[in-house]
Amino acid sequence: MIRNKKEMKKDVRSNMRDGNGVVTITHLFTADELKSNTRLCAKLTVPPGASIGFHNHIDEEEVFYILSGRGKVDDNGQVREVVTGDAILTGSGAGHSIECISEEPLEVMAVIGCFN
Repeated sequence: MIRNKKEMKKDVRSNMRDGNGVVTITHLFTADELKSNTRLCAKLTVPPGASIGFHNHIDEEEVFYILSGRGKVDDNGQVREVVTGDAILTGSGAGHSIECISEEPLEVMAVIGCFN
């Protein structure tokens, strides 16, 4: 299946997971289209100063791959700056948050896979 970027569904979320600002979620493919136990395959766009609040991943794991920008990640209590090319894996009940700390938007590829 090939999907043109103009065909991708977009969601705009305010204060996502009790974070700040607005986050745009561009779904590359929806959970219904994916045959694996994947519930999210998307690009997240987090504007300067915006964030996704701390949340846990129970019975699933999420991979973040930083496409552009700089962010601050709290990965289950370990707080670090991340930049283009960095990756984060959070799952098995652990939690995380991410905030854009650059002057340009933080773009993140996000994939959530479920254990069941």
